[in-house]
Amino acid sequence: MKFENPLAALLPHRPALLVGNGINRFGAAPGTNSWEALLTALARQHLNPQHEGVPAGVSPTEFFDVLELALHRPPGAPRSTGHKALQAQFCELMGQWQPLPHHGHIMRWAQQAQAPVLTTNFEHSLAQAAGCTLQRSGPQRQAFTAFYPWGRCFAPGPVADPLQAFAIWHVHGMAHYRQSVRLGLSHYMGAVQRVRGWLTQAGNRLYKPQHMASWPGAHTWLQVFFHKPLLCFGLGLGENEVFLRWLFIERARYFQRFPERAQPAWFVHVQGSGDLTPGKALFLQGVGVQPVAVAGHEQVYAAEVWQCAAPHAARG
Repeated sequence: MKFENPLAALLPHRPALLVGNGINRFGAAPGTNSWEALLTALARQHLNPQHEGVPAGVSPTEFFDVLELALHRPPGAPRSTGHKALQAQFCELMGQWQPLPHHGHIMRWAQQAQAPVLTTNFEHSLAQAAGCTLQRSGPQRQAFTAFYPWGRCFAPGPVADPLQAFAIWHVHGMAHYRQSVRLGLSHYMGAVQRVRGWLTQAGNRLYKPQHMASWPGAHTWLQVFFHKPLLCFGLGLGENEVFLRWLFIERARYFQRFPERAQPAWFVHVQGSGDLTPGKALFLQGVGVQPVAVAGHEQVYAAEVWQCAAPHAARG
């Protein structure tokens, strides 16, 4: 069957969705639903009222660390001026974001197809669009930390197996647990350190053949990332996405070790927009992610795209 839209041709594979902030920017008023705009607002509040945005030569993640350093709590100062307060302020600024129509039809497709959804977004627009509530994945005895609530998701009910159920997972943290929000480069490096231990530590680690279902990440979004096809859209995947890029490298290494577990991945970009630089294309090729060009953002978010692959087509 011939598809005019290459993204629509991928949906019958029932991939997990990896969604970035582009889903919030499409159809929104100019200058709204922007992480950079939120950082600029915080900089104007705490650094310079005339601040014009994240300047060239520094990434948004590094800019957050610089902002946090400027607000570093001196000895004896109240906790409200410290690092966690900055994350809380960021989440409060996002509190006014609301789901748009395309949030709804994309989540309806995912729910009908029982496709997991991973998002780098912090706010809960996707969960609101799907009518989901905060749920636990895995056994009750599983350890929990609000800094890394990776076993928590938004879903219609408890999730027994992340690979087989529709649920919305927040890769970089969620506003519900403000301590979990990964904004700075130091945050990314901490997340890398945590995952690295799960991949390689003695005992139940992913790189031991028998532990695919029992490693520490088996009931988290990491199980989806390493074991499902991934359809990435609304995501820049730029050089500053240190944590996510490192995960794609580890995913490729994992598939080299266990080729029978290999899964495809696709990166959707708008043709001619500059989203796919030569360096990014080289990186994607190296980690086994196939670029997919579409004519415009409407070919990603239009209702007709997600209505073309009903669940019965996905079962074939």
